[in-house]
Amino acid sequence: MSIVVTDDPAPPVYNEYTGKPLAEGGPVFAAARLGLEPPRFCGHCARRMVVQIVPDGWVARCSRHGEIDSTSRER
Repeated sequence: MSIVVTDDPAPPVYNEYTGKPLAEGGPVFAAARLGLEPPRFCGHCARRMVVQIVPDGWVARCSRHGEIDSTSRER
């Protein structure tokens, strides 16, 4: 899973759940794999995002790269 930002087409380089570089690898928590956990870090800059849980999902906002929500991640 990665953050899709319309004004920044570069692929993410950081893990959205740990904030560590993707090159380091590491475990991905089961809740994150299942889509139950919202991302906490921006995949482009590793900044901590402001996450708001709403009745129908979540909204996460990076101060530099904008906003994503759970509807953009539906499968």
